[in-house]
Parts: sequence; C-alpha cells; structure tokens
Amino acid sequence: MSVELPEPIQKAFDATNAADSDGFVAAFAEDGFINDWGRQLNGSAGIASWNQTDNIGKQASWEALSIEEQSPGQYLVSIKTGGNGYNGVSPFVFTLAHDKIHSMVISAG
Repeated sequence: MSVELPEPIQKAFDATNAADSDGFVAAFAEDGFINDWGRQLNGSAGIASWNQTDNIGKQASWEALSIEEQSPGQYLVSIKTGGNGYNGVSPFVFTLAHDKIHSMVISAG
C-alpha cells in the first residue's frame, strides 16, 4: 500500500531516501524548525544540523505507513525509519506553510 503525501512532505521523504541533504533542507521554510523529542533546531542551519546527526548523516530511510490530516495544513504521519541511527516507527507531525514544511515534530507517540 502506498501512502499519498502532500508535496512538501514527499520532497523531504524523497530527499532522505536519496541522501540529498540540500534537497532535505530545501523542503523546509527558511524559518522552519524540527522538534525531535523536545530538542528543537531552528532555521535552515538547525535543520541541516539535525539532518547530519539524525537523518541522512545516519543513512536513514523513511517509509510512510499512514497519514491523517489533523487540521488544515497539519498532518500526522506514521513513519518507519531505518538506517544507522534510530530504527522503528514514530509519529511525525508536519505543519505546512506556502508549499514548504514549517515544522516537523517527532514524539514518542
């Protein structure tokens, strides 16, 4: 079963799975942020840092298992992550703004 994702989220998935760091950062708004279990990284520099320590820098792969629109522009995506870092399923909440990801929040679920 294939999960259809909004384009900005799909871009982050495609970049992660292709090990395209520039593409991953470009999927986010310049003032966007990632919150990974309470650790928040802001702006393009923060997102690039997280990408290197927790995502593409760990040869991560992402598979979308499900998606639920929580409110307009906000999506809960269940993601199965593989690679040389965290491996398992986590809920990611993406908030979109102007065809980019404004925030990506990862929690225990």
